[in-house]
Amino acid sequence: MQLDLLTSPPERVVIKAPPPRTYRVVHQSFTAKNLCIRSEHNGIPYYTTRWDALCPYIYLSAEMIACARRPLIVYALPPDSQYGVPINDHYGLVDVKSTAFWEDPRRARKFGELSKRFRQFRTETTVVPGMNLDVEAMLEMGGEHFKKCKIGLEEIEGFLDYVRDLNVLIVRCFDEAGDEVFVDVSILMPEYGEIYGSFCQWNERYRNRSPGIYACLIVCEWGRDNDYNYYNLGPVGDYEYKNLFVTDLQPIYAVALVPLRHELWEDPTSPLFTDFPAGTVNQLYRPIADQLTIRSSVAT
Repeated sequence: MQLDLLTSPPERVVIKAPPPRTYRVVHQSFTAKNLCIRSEHNGIPYYTTRWDALCPYIYLSAEMIACARRPLIVYALPPDSQYGVPINDHYGLVDVKSTAFWEDPRRARKFGELSKRFRQFRTETTVVPGMNLDVEAMLEMGGEHFKKCKIGLEEIEGFLDYVRDLNVLIVRCFDEAGDEVFVDVSILMPEYGEIYGSFCQWNERYRNRSPGIYACLIVCEWGRDNDYNYYNLGPVGDYEYKNLFVTDLQPIYAVALVPLRHELWEDPTSPLFTDFPAGTVNQLYRPIADQLTIRSSVAT
């Protein structure tokens, strides 16, 4: 006697991989997968963090060091961090509370000229909780700027991560027809009494009116009137226009962790030579003498 046995195939057991561990340090969150952004110099690859392009102070931690790919360069560590060495550039700060800043004859004349150029335009200044922003809003405000500066989605997401517990200052300017002349976005950093200029996108039709410089003026006025001490214009090395505003220079601290046989060592134009003083690559901790924040005033 033959029996036909109908049997069901065994159930397939799907084992889901656990979600990647998320680490947090001050304003930043990250996983081992999204921490690093690939960059390159003369075709030589290296890595920065996802906050590098748009954020002011990047907080380093032991977990970041362990997770990060190599070679790694982390720029703009906080002034009060234990990590980092001073590099060959400075943050340009504007002391917006300084009477001397506003009464300096050259600045007063330039600021008057700027205000006159934009007198017939409408300027709106808004403080927005960073948690209310998303990628779509960021692309609307800065999509052209991001494309021009090769700022990718990962770095935009890094910005959104950074400001999730901070407020963002947005300045928009419109011409008489209602067309946008510029939009400027800054991060409010109350723990440092600073406003950090993150990015500014302007209409090329109005380039001859210096919309980016006018945006800086508006932010300085807003900071003065809203109890902030400094407007941080970012690195000053390659941006002569910032000289109109800068009153103080603050060291920029960074860390470069680079294997000794990596190609970056073979290129004398790489950041290891142009940004870092000799002997400071692969140095994690700040010299004791630099662990106090020092701001040096510049001539007005």
